[in-house]
Amino acid sequence: MKKAKTILAIITMLFFSTILCGTVKQTVKADDLPVVCLGTSLTETQKNGTLKTLSEPLKGASYQTITITGADLVKYLNPSGANFTTNSGVWSSAMIEKTASGNGINVHILDYQGRNNITTITSDQYKNAALTAGISDANIYVTSAVPIDGSGALAGVYAAYSKTGENLNQSQVNAAQDEINTLSKITKENKDKDGYSDAQLNNAVAGAKQEMGKIGNNISNSQIHDIVNNQININHLGDVINNNQKQQIINILIEVRDSGALKNHKFRDQADALSKNIKQNAKDIFDKINTPENRNWFEQIWHSITSFFSHLFGGLIVTTF
Repeated sequence: MKKAKTILAIITMLFFSTILCGTVKQTVKADDLPVVCLGTSLTETQKNGTLKTLSEPLKGASYQTITITGADLVKYLNPSGANFTTNSGVWSSAMIEKTASGNGINVHILDYQGRNNITTITSDQYKNAALTAGISDANIYVTSAVPIDGSGALAGVYAAYSKTGENLNQSQVNAAQDEINTLSKITKENKDKDGYSDAQLNNAVAGAKQEMGKIGNNISNSQIHDIVNNQININHLGDVINNNQKQQIINILIEVRDSGALKNHKFRDQADALSKNIKQNAKDIFDKINTPENRNWFEQIWHSITSFFSHLFGGLIVTTF
């Protein structure tokens, strides 16, 4: 009888353990589901088309859905200077999917029924802004059922990221929005100029963030100035970016520092992954500009100095000669 009770106790314990483990497993799985955010202004037909577009990369996997309203635009974008109201229309939509650590941030602008309706913001601009906002290791997909500049699409991403249990710092979100507006403006001003591409600009910014991350939150304004100059030269934009545009980039990166973004230990690695991602996706451009013949004397000297001191002081770089 005693043996039978023991066996029964073991079976009972295993039964409840199975239930509890199963419950925990399901909860984790639910929290990790990709989140699709839909603009509240979409018609029913547009909503169905947007869901189809955004969920297609998931290949039938489950996902959550949330609606982005004018209130979300007010919450996430107005602190950075936007003038949305709770009644503002929202059409651009997005999906965010968390990935394994080390994969970095990947952004894909998807055609809606064969047409790219995001008219202004580029995927690289979205990537840099997402990094500044504090997002890491995620696939982000953006689309719109109607032509729109896309500057508000990240509001959905911010809300969706919060849905996954990650809280974003509003100061970083503000810096991200200022950054995306600044970089899109610079790209517009340099459109069709020889020797310019949006990929080069965003790689320069990602490279600057990586170097800033090596120094940390105590980096000075002058160090940021030197890093920006260096990255502009490395990306062969020295003869294209004017002084006013260069100062705008410096100001943005100072704001990134002041937002507290550099305090995140993931920031430097995510910036490194972002730079590699940008260069891989624009391989033709970077293969052309990164030949030995195109590396000028300044770049070679800078690279030698930063490499030496990086090894000597465990990641610190020298920013002045």
